[in-house]
Amino acid sequence: MDTDTFNQAIQLIDQANAEDPNKETWQGNEYSKEVLYSMRMSETLASFAPEAEQALQIAARCQHICRWEHPRSEYEMNRQGYLLWRQELKKFHAKKATTILTSVGCKAEIIEQVEFLVLKKQLKRNPQTQTLEDVICLVFLEHYFDDFIAKHSEEKLISVLQKTWAKMSEQGHQAALGLSLSEDANALVAKALS
Repeated sequence: MDTDTFNQAIQLIDQANAEDPNKETWQGNEYSKEVLYSMRMSETLASFAPEAEQALQIAARCQHICRWEHPRSEYEMNRQGYLLWRQELKKFHAKKATTILTSVGCKAEIIEQVEFLVLKKQLKRNPQTQTLEDVICLVFLEHYFDDFIAKHSEEKLISVLQKTWAKMSEQGHQAALGLSLSEDANALVAKALS
C-alpha cells in the first residue's frame, strides 16, 4: 500500500473515532476515548514491533473503531452476554475497517489481512494476530488496568490477569514485566503469576 493510501486510511479511522462522545483527559489534553485508545495502540505497536506491516498497523489503529455504537449494555450482564458482545464487536470493527479501507482504494489482500487480524483469527498460530493480541494486552495493563482495579474484587482481577497472560506470547510477557505499573497493579500481577 502506498504511503498516501495508508495515511488516508489512518486519518479516516481517527475521524470515525473522533465522533466518540465519551471523553478522557490524558496529560492535560482532552481526547475522544477511542481516539486516545487507538493512539496508544499505535504507539505500543511501534515500540513492541517496529517492523510491523501496514495491515497490522491499521488493525491496531482500528481495534476499537466506533466501539461506543455497540455498547455492552445491549447484551445480558452475564458471561454468555459478554462473550456474545465480544464476538459481535469483532465483526462490527472488521466491517467498519473494511468500509474505510475500500473507500480509500485499498487492495483486496490488505483489506482481507486487516479483517483477519481484527477478527483475531488463528491466535497463538498466526504471528501477526499474536502481535496484535500482545499489544492489546500491553495497552490494557499500562493504561486501563488501574481503573479496572478500582471496580473489581481481587479474585476477579487475578482471574483477568491470568487470562490476559495466557493470551500473550513470551515476548509479550517480557514487555509486560518491563512496564512501569502502579504499586497495586504490580502486586496483583505478582499474585496472578505466582
